[in-house]
Amino acid sequence: MLTKEEKALAIEKNKRAEKDTGSAEVQIALLTEKIKKLTIHMTSNKHDYSSKRGMDIMIARRANLLSYLKRTDYARYEAALANLKASTKKN
Repeated sequence: MLTKEEKALAIEKNKRAEKDTGSAEVQIALLTEKIKKLTIHMTSNKHDYSSKRGMDIMIARRANLLSYLKRTDYARYEAALANLKASTKKN
């Protein structure tokens, strides 16, 4: 589970407008943060199958959002990928 601060930071980095909390870019960023946390959890809890299933669902949802962006607005897709790569290199 993301803390309020982590969620606010992810939204702040990826929002498109002042009050944007639901754009595809923001949703992708939030899912990425949740997936990172679950990945850490899964390294120490290998047999937690319900968390594994939840993580797989999040990964699929993120892939669908990226596919949607690629289909509809390729420039936004490229920007979202750049943000994903930058956020994974930091951690």
